[in-house]
Amino acid sequence: MGVAAFLLGNICVGLYRIVLGPTHLDRMLAAQLLGTTGIAVALVLAEATGEGGGRDVALTLAVLAALAAVFFVRRFRYPGGEDRT
Repeated sequence: MGVAAFLLGNICVGLYRIVLGPTHLDRMLAAQLLGTTGIAVALVLAEATGEGGGRDVALTLAVLAALAAVFFVRRFRYPGGEDRT
């Protein structure tokens, strides 16, 4: 449980960076940190409590974090979201 508490503190630091990040890139990297740390928290708590549902939550968070990164790159690579291929 101590590891989970440390990871939750890490999430708080990431939230601080999202709010005060000077650039969009800083905010996106902090959001990726939150996604990765959220996955770690779900896995640690699933192992600590013996619940299998935490693994499902971690898998869902992993997919959402990957999709968020793809959408961010598309948004800032092609302003307005249109595809220029």
